[in-house]
Amino acid sequence: MSAPWRGADRAPVIDLADDHADVREPVRALCARYPAAYWRDKDRARTYPTEFVAALSEAGFLASLIPQEYGGSGLGLDAAVAILEEIHGSGCNGAACHAQMYTMATLLNHGSAAQKAAYLPAIAKGTLRLQAFGVTEPTTGSDTTQLKTTARRVGDHYRINGQKVWISRVEHSDLMLLLARTTPADQVRKRSGGLSVFLVDLRTAVGNGLTVRPIRTMINHATTELFFDDLAVPAANLIGVEGEGFGYILDSMNAERILIAAECIGDARWFIARASDYARTRSVFGRPIGANQGIQFPIARAYAATAAAALVVRQAAALFDAGMPCGEQANLAKLLAADASWQAADMCVQTHGGFGFAEEYDIERKFRETRLYQIAPVSTNLILAYIGQHVLDLPRSY
Repeated sequence: MSAPWRGADRAPVIDLADDHADVREPVRALCARYPAAYWRDKDRARTYPTEFVAALSEAGFLASLIPQEYGGSGLGLDAAVAILEEIHGSGCNGAACHAQMYTMATLLNHGSAAQKAAYLPAIAKGTLRLQAFGVTEPTTGSDTTQLKTTARRVGDHYRINGQKVWISRVEHSDLMLLLARTTPADQVRKRSGGLSVFLVDLRTAVGNGLTVRPIRTMINHATTELFFDDLAVPAANLIGVEGEGFGYILDSMNAERILIAAECIGDARWFIARASDYARTRSVFGRPIGANQGIQFPIARAYAATAAAALVVRQAAALFDAGMPCGEQANLAKLLAADASWQAADMCVQTHGGFGFAEEYDIERKFRETRLYQIAPVSTNLILAYIGQHVLDLPRSY
């Protein structure tokens, strides 16, 4: 039987003293320029936080993972974790731009020298955005190996046909990382075979074989449905080897889960801070409500769950940066952090009572935003199934 935490004795040592204060402090300062009223207005109007994303780009935070030779900071995923934790801990929302960080892994690890030279410098400068990740489809959902969007080679181009759904930020991105089938599912030797990754230039694709349809949701997430009708993509935009794309995007998926977990940690800390402040100052029956164990204990439990989840997030990031297998830890980090943020969100609403539902307190907005992470970018149930099969050696359930 496979042992849980296998290889933990060879895992890199986490320096808990290095909390990336040099990154966190300037991120907090930047976020202070975009207070709650800014996010409230964006949420109400369902508009993209263009100014916030531009400021992050200008400050170089979205280029943190891009090597210095291409104009980036050349930092590790642990630094990106710190950046997104602080964004969410400040009450802001990194979902408007976080994809640029996790899509980097596929391009950096599997892109050609020519592709990196062509795109990375402009992405690092912020003049080119890689914010969209085209994987999920309406008929296959989480079953990525069975996706139906096809890419057929015709001369020096591929012709893309099919449909994607829940693809966010397409309307605010220049490039999209797209996973499509280049070999029919009934002709592959393994379930994950026959899938390829393409870098799609959205500036020329939209209206020329790609139709984008916005989906209005309970949160301001700029998500869309995509329709491909014989979209021509240059063969030069194929990343790596045709048919090996599923393995390539696993790098991005692990990074995605770790970074989303970091956002959840930031959300949880925001909820805990708001609940604690309110419980200290709100008096009922002649004393602060925080003196009541019915209020105090849920806040303490949310804090404990968040502290534990944060350590797993840091371990997952350390494994990723060391180039070691981190699928187990990335999934655990996402599971535990998403649960901690949802626990903290529910607690924060309960602590505030009716005021937790008022827009001006911002809790209901953050409550809606953090709820997403129970189902995206991977469902909690699918993570549990992964742990059952791949960690605990239980029979496959999906």
